[in-house]
Amino acid sequence: MDQITKDISDLFTSFHSAPILSILKIPQSGSIRIYYRIKTASQSFIATYGINIKENQSFIQFSRHFKAIHCPVPEILAVNREGTLYIQEDFGDVSLMNRLEQSGYTDEVYDLFRKSLKELAHLQIQGDKGLDYENWTLTSSEFGKQAILSDLLYFKYYFLDTLQLPYDKEKLIDNFENFSSELSQANHSYFMFRDFQSRNILVEDQTVHFIDYQGGMKGALQYDVASMLWQAKAELSEAWKHGLLEYYMDCVEEELGSPFNKKQFVKQYQGYVLIRLMQVLGAYGFRGLFERKAHFLVSIPLGLKNLRSFLLQYPMSDQVPEFQRVLNLIVEDQIIARFIPARAGEDTPLVVHINSFSYRQSIPADTSDNGGGFVFDCRSIDNPGRIKEFKSQTGRDKAVKDFLEQQTKMPEYLNSVFDLVDISVEEYIHRGFESLMVNFGCTGGQHRSVYAADSLARHLKNKFGVRIDLHHIVQESKHWKND
Repeated sequence: MDQITKDISDLFTSFHSAPILSILKIPQSGSIRIYYRIKTASQSFIATYGINIKENQSFIQFSRHFKAIHCPVPEILAVNREGTLYIQEDFGDVSLMNRLEQSGYTDEVYDLFRKSLKELAHLQIQGDKGLDYENWTLTSSEFGKQAILSDLLYFKYYFLDTLQLPYDKEKLIDNFENFSSELSQANHSYFMFRDFQSRNILVEDQTVHFIDYQGGMKGALQYDVASMLWQAKAELSEAWKHGLLEYYMDCVEEELGSPFNKKQFVKQYQGYVLIRLMQVLGAYGFRGLFERKAHFLVSIPLGLKNLRSFLLQYPMSDQVPEFQRVLNLIVEDQIIARFIPARAGEDTPLVVHINSFSYRQSIPADTSDNGGGFVFDCRSIDNPGRIKEFKSQTGRDKAVKDFLEQQTKMPEYLNSVFDLVDISVEEYIHRGFESLMVNFGCTGGQHRSVYAADSLARHLKNKFGVRIDLHHIVQESKHWKND
């Protein structure tokens, strides 16, 4: 048991008497926080470990404040003395995005979007009352001109500048200043969730719950509804966007207890849609182009197509001509094509040969005319074979996979492997090469190398649609029977 797991166990027993059956690490996405699911015989809980204590405090304070006014947020059950670890209520792992992907654009899913927006209006307006923005917010206490300008610069530095396109930097910054000043005059300023999207809405028994609002601050109501309705991955139709926006404004009127100028609200909403799209592209650029996280890289074309759809419906103001010119430039087909990975077709000759092997034997030889390829040494990863219960199992057994994913650096290791191999596969597809070999070795060729080879095969098949020739040399020679 590592130190974090032990600390979770100790904190849990400080408020609950039920024996813990398991503490399993939940795979990370874009966050540096680490999440664990604690299971007892009858319940489950979420433990969060993070070294950013201010961020933890923001989430904890917001959660307790919103819970007191009956918002659909998790109850905070325990916090350690250092503020690095807390345990909260578990709403499961089915998000609104999952439901949309599984069920499609059905009436039932539409109703879940409506429920989410109704709860959002309540959280924003009622949650604003008595909230200590000065002491609880993580960064800025208000999403005003400087925060808007910061998002635009985030887009500029981490996305636009990576494209190396010619533009007038001074004019663009001036346009950013003007746009920020105008947008910061929004009439309705309450709590702003900041990242309100379907992945941060969990669905349990047709009830919606919110997570990931620790970056919240005071700001315009329009930003959050723009975030949800224009989420690129959701690809909501114009009919859904229009109907849901109208419903949300009705919910806002109900929470305010009085009517407001909806025409003006919608005009400002359009500006906040654009700001959100810029912030998202900046995040995709930072996480994908700089941190090389595949999930964000593949999202860039969706983000650009989403921006193009917005610009076709809501042309930019002539008051910001350089900003307008730059945005029209980055949504052109040739720019979007830069971020779309090559896909193998029926006539693509490339076959990727992937092997797991044991270093006690020889490295598999490449007998193709191409020769060479990659050999990755997995022995730096903690060895499951040293654990008694895993000795007869392989890298295809769930318990071993859980161990490698949750208690070792295998996920980070494979992310680096994927980055390297992806470059070769994409080039080989373009250039008509026929063969590429990738070998994974470990001590016995049973656990780590098997898991890594299977993972790469799955990754390449999903991303490139390329043909795979997969072999586990040691395991196949033993017919997968391990004593």
